[in-house]
Amino acid sequence: MPSFDVVSKIDLAELDNAVNQTKKELSTRYDFQGVNADIVVAPDHTSVTVKANSEDKVQAAKEVLLVKLAKRGISLRVLEFGDIEKTGLANVKQPIKLQQGIPVEKSKELIKVLKDSKIKVQGSIQADQLRVTGKNRDDLQAAMALFRQEQDRLSLDMQFTNFRD
Repeated sequence: MPSFDVVSKIDLAELDNAVNQTKKELSTRYDFQGVNADIVVAPDHTSVTVKANSEDKVQAAKEVLLVKLAKRGISLRVLEFGDIEKTGLANVKQPIKLQQGIPVEKSKELIKVLKDSKIKVQGSIQADQLRVTGKNRDDLQAAMALFRQEQDRLSLDMQFTNFRD
């Protein structure tokens, strides 16, 4: 039975490269001279924290990070921005949560979209991914096209892997 998996994963090496490029650019930029700006990736790669001594500098550092992430091929849909928080010594930080895997609620929405479309495929939730099976390849490709259309509405970054015929 032909099938494919729908996943949402971040290339962690590219994430680290983008963060390192951002740190390097911030250290050389004139408007960041003397500013205590830093970008920290959590050890489990679930979040990134942007720190600086003012909200304006946090916003500027975040903009640089977003450009670097986009250039490295990481979709900005996987980012969930937290509120800017004050820390000690007049510094501020903004946590950015990284979405790894497809949440169950989004998987249920994708299955509902499949059922509403009347394409002859079935979807099943498997932990943080979705497996779609069907009788022929054309139906699976139609399901992929449907998911690509729904990607913006659901604000979900998807990759299609493990295509089996």
